[in-house]
Formats: sequence, C-alpha cells, structure tokens
Amino acid sequence: MKTIYDVQQLLKKFGTIIYVGERLADLELMEEELIELYKSQLIESRDFQTALLLLRQEIQIERDKLNFH
Repeated sequence: MKTIYDVQQLLKKFGTIIYVGERLADLELMEEELIELYKSQLIESRDFQTALLLLRQEIQIERDKLNFH
C-alpha cells in the first residue's frame, strides 16, 4: 500500500466508498472508517498502520495548503 488510491481500494473491499467532494473531509472520513475496521478486527495491523500513516500525511498536506492560502 503506497497511495491514497490503495487505501480507497482497501476500504472498497469492505463496501466503503467515500466521496464528499472536499479532499480534506474525504481523507478524514477515510481515517475514521479505517479505525472502525481495525477496531472490528477486519483488517491486519500492518495494513492499518500503513494506511493510517498515508492518510495522516495526506491530511497534513491538505491542511498546510488551506493554512497557506
């Protein structure tokens, strides 16, 4: 798992497709869903950690963009 697209594909395996139309909101909702899947023991610890890291990095990038403008 290397990209946000990969995280989306992981979530899609569980029937979760997130699209609000605002990138930051989409990423934050994906993070919440990922945490719920992990708490429910539906995804492996390694997949969870990798996906969470990717999401949090991308969330920070988006927040930096908003704060820059």
